[in-house]
Amino acid sequence: MFPEANKGYTYDDCKFTADWLLAQTDIRPIVGIVCGSGLGGLADMLKDPVAFSYKDIPNFLQSTVRGHTGRLVFGTLKGRPCVCMQGRFHLYEGYPVQKIVLPIRVFKLLGVETVILTNAAGSLNQDFKVGDIMVIKDHLNMPGFAGNNPLAGPNDERFGVRFPCMSDAYDRELQQLAVSVGQELGYSDFLREGVYCVLGGPSFETIAECRMLNRLGADAVGMSTVHEVIVARHCGMRVFALSLITNKAVMDYDSEEKANHEEVLQTSKQRAQQLETLIFTMVTRIEQNNNYA
Repeated sequence: MFPEANKGYTYDDCKFTADWLLAQTDIRPIVGIVCGSGLGGLADMLKDPVAFSYKDIPNFLQSTVRGHTGRLVFGTLKGRPCVCMQGRFHLYEGYPVQKIVLPIRVFKLLGVETVILTNAAGSLNQDFKVGDIMVIKDHLNMPGFAGNNPLAGPNDERFGVRFPCMSDAYDRELQQLAVSVGQELGYSDFLREGVYCVLGGPSFETIAECRMLNRLGADAVGMSTVHEVIVARHCGMRVFALSLITNKAVMDYDSEEKANHEEVLQTSKQRAQQLETLIFTMVTRIEQNNNYA
């Protein structure tokens, strides 16, 4: 790959995309939502939706994975203006990490203050069950250990500082709000909290890799989200993220289980409505409670 291909989008590129979108809709979102595999139904909850196919948006990449519709949808939830990505971009699709995060910077320039991210993940924690919803409290950025960080390269101070803090990446008040809302909805039996680890994919993890990640403190593993979180925090937005546990990582050499994408999509379909209700209620509560505004 030529060095030029590794360059991300400039501030002006991101602003051009944001201005193009703002010219197409009157909605000025303050909440941005990113939907993971099979979880695009969140966007269908938006009232008076205005949708754009990724292929029609200047500078946007294309989502190539089944379960990712590839649309940006503007609308409202209980009067709260939102923008929702139905599908995201991944390292394993061949895109440079600096380009994967363009939509998050566009969110910032659209006026988004809070970013909510969802993903499908495999469980490393033996106490978790398929169908559990995990509130992400922290992450392990394995590609970042190898220097593959979305903030690598020249820093533009208009987005954020050169060395952003990540010890507070996941907003604690929003985590507490999720637990409170989950209790009200009767979700306590399957609502968890844990550490999410990102890998590059697209191959699922080996047994040895799962055992290693578990010992490092990871509760769930996936192939997305962390790059977006880093850039959202770099831009000064609040972050809340959820993993839907769609499969149990294989950690026993005697096991006949095999991870597969079909299982991911099937579990997403079964639990998606409850996850959508949780986020819908949270967005409404953020609006009602000034402590979360």
